[in-house]
Amino acid sequence: MPKAFHLLDRYLALKRSVSQRPGTASGVLLLSCGGLGDTVLFAMVLPRLVKLAKAGEKVTVLLRHNAAKMAFLFPSEVEVLAMNFDRLKDLSYRRDVCEDLFAANYRLVVATDYLRHPNLDEVLVEACQAPETAAMEPRPWPKYARALARNRRLYARLFDSGDVRVDKVVRWNRFADWLTGTKEPPPPVRLPEAVLPPLARADQPTVMIQPFSAVKLKQSPVALYEAIIDALPDGYRVTLLGAPGDLERNPDYEALLERPNVDFDTSTFAEIVPLLRAADLVISVDTALMHLAVAVGANTLCLASAAYVGEIVPYAAEITPDNAAFLYHPMPCEGCLGACVHPAEDGMYPCIARLERNRVLRTVLDLTPQS
Repeated sequence: MPKAFHLLDRYLALKRSVSQRPGTASGVLLLSCGGLGDTVLFAMVLPRLVKLAKAGEKVTVLLRHNAAKMAFLFPSEVEVLAMNFDRLKDLSYRRDVCEDLFAANYRLVVATDYLRHPNLDEVLVEACQAPETAAMEPRPWPKYARALARNRRLYARLFDSGDVRVDKVVRWNRFADWLTGTKEPPPPVRLPEAVLPPLARADQPTVMIQPFSAVKLKQSPVALYEAIIDALPDGYRVTLLGAPGDLERNPDYEALLERPNVDFDTSTFAEIVPLLRAADLVISVDTALMHLAVAVGANTLCLASAAYVGEIVPYAAEITPDNAAFLYHPMPCEGCLGACVHPAEDGMYPCIARLERNRVLRTVLDLTPQS
C-alpha cells in the first residue's frame, strides 16, 4: 500500500504537469545532502561547481538544515537553502517545499551526492522540473534499488564516478571535471588564507581536543586523553571542545575538567575557527570538527575509526595537506561505513579500542612544538 507521502508526490507531479511557470528558467541549484563533515569537504570543490552558472545567474546550494552550520565556508556569492530533511515526511512541509522548488524555476539542477535517498533527495530534484539535470550514478543501495533505478529518468545526464570506494573529494572533483568539461587536480582539504579570519591571540601554547562523536562507539576512552594531557610539555593549556550537552551525555569526560590546565569550549563552528588556527595542535575523532580544523589550516591529528578508510578518512594522499595527520588501526573489514559486524570492545568499535596508546602519545609529541 502506498505511503501518504507517495500519494502526495503523485498529486504534486500531476499538478506540475498542468502548471506553467512565468519567465525563463534561470539559476543553478546544487543539492548537497550530507552531514556537517561532508559539507566541509564539499566546500573544497564548490568553487569549481559555481562555474556552471551562466552570466547573471545565481548559484544556490541546498543543504540539510543542520549541515548549514558549515555554510560560512562557501564562496560569498553562493546562496544557501536549508532544508529540514527530518520533516520531509510531514505532508504539509513536503508540499510547501516541493511547490517552492518548482516555482523557483531553476535552469540547472545537479544532485552532487553519490549516496542518494529516492524518497528524500530525489523528490526535491523531481520537484524542480528543471530543463537541465545531472547527477552521478548512485551508490548501490539494495533496499532502494528499484526506486533508484526508476529515478534515473530524473536526470538528463548521469556520470560514472568510479568504484564504490573512492575518496569523497576525489569523486566530487571527477564529477566537476565532467560537468565543466575542464580537468583539474583534486583540491587539497585546505581553504585559501585570504578567506579565513585571522588567528586568535594565544597567551600560552594550546592543544584543543574534540573527543566526542554522535556515534559513541567511535569515542576513545577518557584514560587516553588523560595520558595525552600528562605527556604534553609544561606550560600547555588544553581546551576540550564539544557541543552543548556533550558533557551531560558523556559524564566520565568531566574528570578532564578537574585538571587546572583544562577548560571546555562550546563555541559554534564559525566562532571556533580563529582559535583552531591559533592552536599548536588539534586532536579530534573523525567528525566534522576534524575536517574543519584541517580545512582552516590547524595542525590536526585525527584519531579515526577504520570505518571510512578509502572514502573519507584518512584522506587520499593527493588531497591531504601538510597540517593533517591520521591514526587508525587497520582491520580486514575496514571501509564498512559504520556498519560494524563485530561486538563492541569496552564500549568501542574494535578498531577504536585497538588504537595503541604509545603510538598515539608518540604522534602527539611529534606534532606538538616543544617548549
